[in-house]
Amino acid sequence: MRDIALTVIVFGLLPYILMRPQVGIYTWSWLGYMNPHKLTWGFAYNFPFAQIVAIVTLISFIFTKNKKSIQITGLLGLFLLFVIWICITTIFALSFENSFEQLVKVLKIQLVTLLTILIIRSKKDLDVLLWVIVLSLGYYGIKGGVFTIVTMGAYRVWGPSGGFIQENNSLAVALLMILPLMYYLKEQVEQQWLKAGLIVAMLLVAVSVFGSQSRGALIAVGATGIFLWFKLPHKLVSGIAIIIFAICVFIFMPESWHGRMDTISSYQADTSAMGRINAWKMAVNLANDRIFGGGFNTWTHQAYQLYATEWDIPRAAHSIYFNVLGEHGWIGLVLFISIFFATWRTSSRIIKKTKNNAELQWLSILCRMIQVSLIAYASGGAFLSLSYFDLPWHLVAIVIICRSIVDSHIKKTNLSENNMGLVR
Repeated sequence: MRDIALTVIVFGLLPYILMRPQVGIYTWSWLGYMNPHKLTWGFAYNFPFAQIVAIVTLISFIFTKNKKSIQITGLLGLFLLFVIWICITTIFALSFENSFEQLVKVLKIQLVTLLTILIIRSKKDLDVLLWVIVLSLGYYGIKGGVFTIVTMGAYRVWGPSGGFIQENNSLAVALLMILPLMYYLKEQVEQQWLKAGLIVAMLLVAVSVFGSQSRGALIAVGATGIFLWFKLPHKLVSGIAIIIFAICVFIFMPESWHGRMDTISSYQADTSAMGRINAWKMAVNLANDRIFGGGFNTWTHQAYQLYATEWDIPRAAHSIYFNVLGEHGWIGLVLFISIFFATWRTSSRIIKKTKNNAELQWLSILCRMIQVSLIAYASGGAFLSLSYFDLPWHLVAIVIICRSIVDSHIKKTNLSENNMGLVR
């Protein structure tokens, strides 16, 4: 029944996607983040819904009359350079076949990221996209929060099977990243019941992060919580609320959770942690030897034999930084970090430009919260292989769109003022 319902919904949306490509971006995001097909048990489980939606969205964009012009900014330029570079590193990969297979998957994500920049153009479009992202990932956060409370934190919270956020660690970081976006949406809605609902959802999502029992996420919680406090108004009240919530969760979680978190300080005795460090050393050695890195999926017996300091069972880097370093070399890592640094800087400029503009105040709030999300990704991603996860790239696209909206508003305002001057 679920298979049929999902198929009817997706194919029923295709005509609307052909009329409005924005609907395609929303649908693809829902499929990519929530993975509703993984909640079925029949033919829909492995059906390529996302690919079909992406193709129809691209067709709709090509034939739409009202196309949006795009300005090549430094941030967009870095994004395009990175896409070109990962194509080059695939050509020179240690294993072209394994690398090419992953390249195709990553390029699909980057294509939709580029389409998002080209198609989404207004506050309304952005808000709908953010609602889709928040509700899609929030589904697992809210469910996980309830599960953690009911089971007294005895079990870990996991994500949907398949995809980037299947593991408890990956889901926790993804949930941390949407918490600031939930706050932004709370500030935009006027209905009190909806505000209250979002507050409850935020609390449950936060509980779910702790319920994941992810040690990396715990470190990210500290960094994200501190930076969120800096970005929130009413610092005294918000600071007290954050501290009280953290203490309550700390007391609530069982002894098994505390025991697992305590291993952070004794990582030398943790085989998993030492295996990651060995993978990081291998990535550095590989990048030092090969300018193009090893290509996608380079974490193989062959690479470990050639570049690992200690022989170990091949494992992924479990770090967005060392993952990119090993797969795309130092140039790839510099481009990767530069993209998110430029995203941060662009957000700061937008905040500065919209600080005293009541009409664009929503952009100031959004970019502040995106910066908090980037902190969650930068800190939590240091221990996870989420380099190509959709959400951080979507945040890059959203910041580029925000800059376009600000520039258009300033241009219109200046033109209006000049026209008024001519009339006078």
